Amino acid sequence: MGVNRRSGGCEDEHMTVRAADELAAVPSPAWPLVVEWIDHSPVTVETIGVDQDSGLSILYRLQVTASSVLGALALNCGALLANNGWFKLLGGGGGGLPDLATANQLPDDPALSAGPPGSLLVAVDVLGGRFAVDGGGLGVAPGEVCYFGPDTLQWQGLGGGHADFVHAALSGGLTEAFQSLRWEGWEDETAALHPDQGLSLFPPPFTQEGQDISSVSRRAVPLTELLGFYEDAAAQLG
Repeated sequence: MGVNRRSGGCEDEHMTVRAADELAAVPSPAWPLVVEWIDHSPVTVETIGVDQDSGLSILYRLQVTASSVLGALALNCGALLANNGWFKLLGGGGGGLPDLATANQLPDDPALSAGPPGSLLVAVDVLGGRFAVDGGGLGVAPGEVCYFGPDTLQWQGLGGGHADFVHAALSGGLTEAFQSLRWEGWEDETAALHPDQGLSLFPPPFTQEGQDISSVSRRAVPLTELLGFYEDAAAQLG
């Protein structure tokens, strides 16, 4: 699966710690571009709001500017739910979804950080898949968004950075790549879920019996439970 390359993504994490207001007050913020993507999206997109103080706090902990798509999401929305809620793009936190900084266990004071993380979780999907920017810890390519799927239990590169991934999710560009994980009527099932819920599949899709997604049983569970299940499964299966 792949996305087209587009400017944007992680910024230099080795810079001097900058104040939140400085990170927010940029001449060319990326949020208007994201809003344009949403307005012209052929798929459904729900924006979860975030208050200004919370957004500034997350921007400060991330130490990226609002000129990046990553910073724009942290500052201007709690999360974006794209494609009937299939993709849950993290921002400043809301709807039961964690913010970008907390999801990646970043300290409240960036000066206390031990260095840039080996990966940066930026989104999850309704089946418990995870999307993360490779910071060197995933072994794919630094700066590339990678996907950990419930069917493979492995990290695979998507071919672009964070801005590429967000644009693809909002434009329907990931539809074909995720077709094998969908079933007839999935749109209504995923749209009915709360933002912090996902669908547990049994048998799970990484098993031989669970590969036919249309024939497995599905039930709504907390996303945290779902993410933990696949993380444990990957550890046990090596």
